[in-house]
Amino acid sequence: MFNPPPNFLWHNGQIKPWAEATVHVSVHALHYGSSVFEGVRAYETPQGAQIFRLQDHTDRLFHSARVYEIDMPYNEEEIRAACKQAVTANGLRSAYLRPIAFRGYGALGVYAEVPTEVSVLAFSWGSLLGKDALEHGVDVCVSSWQRCAPNTLPAMAKAGGNYLSSQLVTREAHRLGFHEGIALGANGLLSEGAGENLFLVMKGKLYTPPCSAGVLAGITRDSVMTLAADLGIETIERDMPRESLYFADEVFLTGTAAEITPVRSVDRKQVGRGGRGPITQRLQEAFFGLFNGRTEDRYGWLTPVSAEAETTAAEPMREVA
Repeated sequence: MFNPPPNFLWHNGQIKPWAEATVHVSVHALHYGSSVFEGVRAYETPQGAQIFRLQDHTDRLFHSARVYEIDMPYNEEEIRAACKQAVTANGLRSAYLRPIAFRGYGALGVYAEVPTEVSVLAFSWGSLLGKDALEHGVDVCVSSWQRCAPNTLPAMAKAGGNYLSSQLVTREAHRLGFHEGIALGANGLLSEGAGENLFLVMKGKLYTPPCSAGVLAGITRDSVMTLAADLGIETIERDMPRESLYFADEVFLTGTAAEITPVRSVDRKQVGRGGRGPITQRLQEAFFGLFNGRTEDRYGWLTPVSAEAETTAAEPMREVA
């Protein structure tokens, strides 16, 4: 991802050279996982670079911080402006953005009261599971690792510590020769991928595990359900057993990084015809059509990276108190 690295990023209130954005090894987040973050994409469109669902991502960042009682030293408008500045400072027409807030330097101890640091990274990154995967699909397995039980870690908060579970799932999958892993919930029913939400297509309808299955309420997940409704495709949120993956006509994964990636096999069992199915393709066309102008942005999901952001990209914002 960082080869070569971007020139700049936004860190604690200002645009900085990439190499100068450093933190101490004693920061709280490094020891205890006390960070919240977002994955956001900017796409090149006929109207210039536009950020997809920036407001929704920013809202979720602040919701996650609230759950973990991480004080945010900037407001939502400042974080949105920082995202635009990070894109323009690097001269990017399309980008993956990573806003992250974390407990920083000051003291150790689980309950240490320390200042919050905030950064926004912007860099070029293709689809998580590979460009070819968008057409040809990926091979996945059901992981031996389960998601945390309800009322242990809040799955709907996008926190750094939650992704220790994801690392176990995806590293096991790669070790076994798969592209990705799918986790079951504590009840033994389908939950989600290591970093993606899960959809099944059966008899022309979409099925996806509910938020009560220990899934992150993904913004791409919500976008797919909205676009499906526009296309006349019904979405049903319900608990499903593992074997539903083997019965499905189509399976696909969604996420900001993965976008909409079809699954061609699960546990070495072929899904449907073994590639991208027709409903997955229709949803991909509607989704990517938002960025090439073929799908109307009916919901105001696109935020331009404005000329104002370009002219102020190198100007520092206020520092953390």
